[in-house]
Amino acid sequence: MQRYTVKQLADLAGVSRRTLHHYDEIGLLKPMGQGSNRYRYYNDDSALRLQQILFYKELGLSLAEIQEILEQPDFDILQALQAHKSELQKGVVRLNRLIATVDKTILHVKGEEKMSNHEIFSGFSEEQQEEYAQQARERWDPKLVDQSMKLWKSYSPEKKQQVLDEGQAVYVDILALMKKGEDPSSPDVQACLVRWHKHMRYFYEPSWVILRGLGQGYAQDPQFRATFEKMHPDLPDYLTAAIQIYTNGKV
Repeated sequence: MQRYTVKQLADLAGVSRRTLHHYDEIGLLKPMGQGSNRYRYYNDDSALRLQQILFYKELGLSLAEIQEILEQPDFDILQALQAHKSELQKGVVRLNRLIATVDKTILHVKGEEKMSNHEIFSGFSEEQQEEYAQQARERWDPKLVDQSMKLWKSYSPEKKQQVLDEGQAVYVDILALMKKGEDPSSPDVQACLVRWHKHMRYFYEPSWVILRGLGQGYAQDPQFRATFEKMHPDLPDYLTAAIQIYTNGKV
């Protein structure tokens, strides 16, 4: 059986030695033993356990959650690997869909191919929506992250799709009003923001401060801005102005 020093395993897995020391301290990944040279050593089983830890981290689980999973009496590494493979395959599908959307958007921007607003959002999966929500939560209240992830995972696939469709519909409707020349303060635009506010509650309960900050992020955050600019170059700033009005007097 292969034996690894802390440095060897760290280099093999692409993590720092400090990371392995931390995993040792919290009992997540203990060395197999210590040699006569007082070096701590890991074995092949350790390497497989570290692989599982990194896989679960990639899925967004905390170290405490990972430890709880790995220490379950009925934990089966083969089943875990099959589950990881399934998630990775889903990721490949999502990435291919995003690539296709980017290619179509390039043609759309060049005027070589028309895209509907629905197509512009194609490829933005529930994971993307969760990422947007998490960015906002982490700026103001990190404790909401775990609550939101738990809430989202409690939804059925049908419910998740409904939520995503509702969110896209809000932005499409706001865009239509903007194109009609509606002022961001108009009753119709503000009514859309009431729907937007309700939509955010599918992920977490946002304070007025969070809503205003999220609105600012639509124009200032590169990822947010790029997403909405695909619909219209003026949409990020229009959304920010509308949300600013919606939250006025509430913060």
